Amino acid sequence: MGRFWQRFRVHRLGVVSATFVVLLGMAGLSAPRLTVDPNEISSSVMLAPSLTHPLGTDELGRDVLTGIVHGIRVSLAVGLSAAFAATVIGTLVGALAGFYGGVGDLLLMRISEAFQVIPSFILAAVIVALSGPGVSRVILVIAFLSWPQTARLMRSEVMRLKQLEFVDAVRCLGIPERTILAREIVPNAMVPVLAVGTLIIGHAILLETALSFFGLSSPEVVTWGRMLASGQRFLFNAWWLSFFPGTAIFLTVLAFNLLGDAISAALDPRAPV
Repeated sequence: MGRFWQRFRVHRLGVVSATFVVLLGMAGLSAPRLTVDPNEISSSVMLAPSLTHPLGTDELGRDVLTGIVHGIRVSLAVGLSAAFAATVIGTLVGALAGFYGGVGDLLLMRISEAFQVIPSFILAAVIVALSGPGVSRVILVIAFLSWPQTARLMRSEVMRLKQLEFVDAVRCLGIPERTILAREIVPNAMVPVLAVGTLIIGHAILLETALSFFGLSSPEVVTWGRMLASGQRFLFNAWWLSFFPGTAIFLTVLAFNLLGDAISAALDPRAPV
């Protein structure tokens, strides 16, 4: 852990991104105590940013800053949960395919290729439209569509590691194959997978935002995508309605992508200490 931190802190953008993500998470967790109900309607309609309303208000008098803070909870919940589920599924599929090979490997990889060919947003929109809106459904759909990248990476790592001498040495001790896979190979193959999992978070946040923008989310839940969709009608006379949610999306996705790059570089065994 000490070596990882030494390598990680060299990447200034990674440290800044990690700090931003931590602050974002703290703001999201504290949203109910820091702000009022984001759906609360008032007579302060379409006010530009001011001391009273730092990011302005919308056409119903709702505070934009309050909506953005509450939207953090949805974006992070979807991003982290979907990335975790996709990483678990991809790790399991890739490990089994890479270690045992054969017909199962061929079948699983052809399935993953089929998922990668189909545009993820179109398939996600169809599934959510048919199953109904809801944060939990969106998480499941995004995880369902995001596992192939992790699976293919895990497969390649497992195929590389299972040919190394330490695996042959463990096998000579009479340890079962499934134990070798679970205890020796998968832990050593997780380094690049963890970095890719961080990148999946940003992709999941963008996909959830797009679904919300097109109305495929719960109407009672405040999301950045829904705020963007509401503000597009007033783009020229109330710029703040779209600018601030869009900026929040941009900075959050950028932070997770930079964080993923920094983690990948820090976990690289060839990187200088």
